[in-house]
This record gives sequence, C-alpha cells and structure tokens, in this order.
Amino acid sequence: MNGIHFKRKCKMIRIWERKFWIFSILIISFFLFVTFQVVVELGRFEKHKMKISTLDDIWQHKQLLPKKLEGHINSRLGHERNKYPILLWWSPLTGEKGRLSQCGRDTCFFTINRTYYQHPMTKAIMFYGTDFNIDSLPLPRKFSHEWALFHEESPKNNYKLFHEPTITLFNHTATFSRHSHLPLTSQYLKGLQTLKTIEYLVSIERKNELRKNIAAVAYVQSDCDPPSDRDSYVQELMKYIAVDSYGECLHNRDLPKQVNSPSSMDDLKFYHILAQYKFILAFENAVCEDYITEKLWRPLMLGSIPVYFGAPNVEDWLPSIKSAIIVDRFVDPQELAIYIHTLDKNDTLYMEFLEWKLKGIISNTYLVSAIKNRTWGVQDVTQDNYIDAFECMVCKRVWDNAHLKEKGLPAKTWNADARHLNCPAPKAFSFQKEMRPKSNMREMWKPSFEQSKREAKALRTFLDKNRNFTTLEFWNLVFKY
Repeated sequence: MNGIHFKRKCKMIRIWERKFWIFSILIISFFLFVTFQVVVELGRFEKHKMKISTLDDIWQHKQLLPKKLEGHINSRLGHERNKYPILLWWSPLTGEKGRLSQCGRDTCFFTINRTYYQHPMTKAIMFYGTDFNIDSLPLPRKFSHEWALFHEESPKNNYKLFHEPTITLFNHTATFSRHSHLPLTSQYLKGLQTLKTIEYLVSIERKNELRKNIAAVAYVQSDCDPPSDRDSYVQELMKYIAVDSYGECLHNRDLPKQVNSPSSMDDLKFYHILAQYKFILAFENAVCEDYITEKLWRPLMLGSIPVYFGAPNVEDWLPSIKSAIIVDRFVDPQELAIYIHTLDKNDTLYMEFLEWKLKGIISNTYLVSAIKNRTWGVQDVTQDNYIDAFECMVCKRVWDNAHLKEKGLPAKTWNADARHLNCPAPKAFSFQKEMRPKSNMREMWKPSFEQSKREAKALRTFLDKNRNFTTLEFWNLVFKY
C-alpha cells in the first residue's frame, strides 16, 4: 500500500451510503422519540457504528453528529463505561471520543481520549501502525495494559515496526501477514465472486482487434520509485515490449479526463479501459510475504492476466495454478517480454490463464478457506469491517482473562513474534544504474531500512527499562548503534 493509496482509500471501511442513511434516520429519531431509549440503543447494546470506506469519510461523519446529541450520549456513557473494559486508541484512527460496543456477549468501551490512560478499567492500548512514533508513547507501560497493533500497510509507512525488537512489543496484532492474530492479507478482495465475475471480461477476439490501437500490456502507477524498485524493472521491460503506462510513473499514455485521477481507480469506466488489455503489470510497492493489494485482484477481476511482482508466496493466494505470470520466474525483463509476446500471439496459450475464470472455478482451497473463514468483510454492510473485527478481538481477549481471573485461573498471554510483520531489506535492480537518472526516493529506501533497525533497537532498550525518554535521548542512542 503506498501513500497515495492510503490517502485515497485508507481502507478504514466504516460504511456505504446505505449505512449513512440508516444512521441519519437514527439521529432524526432522537428528536422524535424518548431520549433515554435512543441513548440506550446507541450506547449500550446495539453496534450502530458507521462503517465508512475511508478515514476522510470517518472525520466527515463525526462532524455530522449534532453537538447536543453528542454531549447527551457522552453524558449517558459516563454512567456506563465504568462497568466495562476500556480500550484506548492511542492513534486518532476512529475519531471516536467514546463508544460502547457489543462484541458477541462481551461489551467494551472504545475511545481516543487519552485521559483514560490512568483509568483503572483501561485494559488495552491500541495503535495504528502509521501513527506509531517515539514522540508520544504511553510510558511507563502499566502492567495491566496490553498493547495492540493494527497495521495493514507496507513497510514504507513505518519501517521500524518491521523489526523484531519493535513488533514483539505488542500483545495483539492485525497485519497483512497470515501469521498475525487477525490476518488482513485479503483486505483488498471483496469476495470469491469478485474474482469469478465475467462482468468486465473482453473476448480474446475483441482484445486482438484492440491490439491495433493499444499495447498488449498496461501499467498504472503514480507512486513512483517505492522500495520494490518496480519502475526500474518496468522501464527495462519497455525496451523489449510495448507498455501503455497511464500513471505518473513512466507515463506515456493519457486516460480520458473523466477517469484521470486517483479517485477514479475504482470507476467502472476505468475498469472497462483496463479490461481491454491482455496483460496488466501488477507490481507491489514492497516485496513482503503476504503483502498483496488490489494490484493483483483487479486484473484477475477484469479478466486480464496479471504480471505479478511482490509477495514471494503469492501463489498461495492465486485462484488457480495458472492465473498469473510471476515475474520472479524469469531471469530478466527481456525473458519475461519474450514470454508475454508468445502468449500475445497464441490465443490458445493465452486463454489457458483464463480457463479458471470462464469455468468459474477457484481451485485454490487455501484462498477459498481464508475468505470464507475471515471474521470481517470488505465493503459489505452485512459484516463487520476489519477495524471492528480488530477491536472485538482485543475486547474478547480482555474479557476472557477477566473471566479466568474470576475463576482463580491464570490469565492467557498473547504476544507477537517476528513473523507478524516482517519484510526483507529493499533491493534495487542492478540494471537500473545505467538506465535511469538518479532518484532521491529510490536512493533513500535502503538507508532508511538500515536506520529503522537502529531505531527499533533503541526503542526496545528504553521500553525494556519501562521509562519515558526524550527525543534527544532516543536519537543519541540510535546513533550509538
């Protein structure tokens, strides 16, 4: 996930338009019915949280809540929150000053209000990875406080989290790794039907006809020179095969004005443009196991063949053995280009990659199981989103230990290990040095990674001593390593 995608979607899916109108009706109902009944429904047993699709939407939604109503609810919650565990978001991710939420049989109070840090009912501190920094940490860490990390992004958003000294500070995790307590690997995939749909599929005959005006391969990327060094590879590939590049990176072809913006990446017109291409370059911004984004799922949905570079274990997530071209299987871009040319000229070989889609069969049982068994949905108003699921996971674990304590039994312990968030150091392609001008962004990733290892080590040193520290103390220690 890159910075532009983070701003564009942030993937904090807290509803669709339908949920918004439901909530609006509830607000109107407040002025029509008995105040007490509405407050109880909002604050105690119902989970009328808005499931909004972006962080920007979350903040806009908060501004819609009338101050009088918000004040009344907060007053009512003041009488209830002392009964339930308090889970404090140290990051202002949700923007919610106080909310009682039902998680199955368990209820917890969620808030971003840091004054609750000293509250005796505060049981867990929750962090959003991108916002996790050394300038403001809840230190000294209380023995009764568990730390929980939600971080669905790639390493470029906060490298120090991807080292063992830092990730092992947390008791509960939700990351893109399958090894985390709440895996978010499939966060960009709505469901299995999304992959099987033939809504956007363009026939091979039509694709061959369109080849008179467009290249066989498309590339759409505006986050240039990320840690994966994908632009270097694509530029080298362009020497051996034509690539229509619509984004800011290696740009050589313009999109129609109506879809020429980051917010149009999920526009149906944009989908239909991309679906015309036989191949779509699906290059991630980082190379990490299980870090898979819409770059893979989108071409699979559209009926194009993804040419994939990113997660080394991506085959564990493909709908069938033959559904994508894996860049790492080829010696260099030239060999890859030769293979793409071969498929472009041979309809039979090309269609072998779409056979699974035409038959509507996903043979990968691991993928099927992962989607069916996940406790959250993507853009689905009938399910919790992954933030809800993360909150409830922590809430239920807090309650599990509370019940064990009541029975005089030892508490359960949960701890993250290095597998919960782990990526190798960025590696640049060797052919890039001669072919492309020096890029400041490209040159910074390897030193940034090495620096983050020292930062992680320094941070762990201070936290093992369980004391607060100044920024000057931190950096002095970093530069000693």
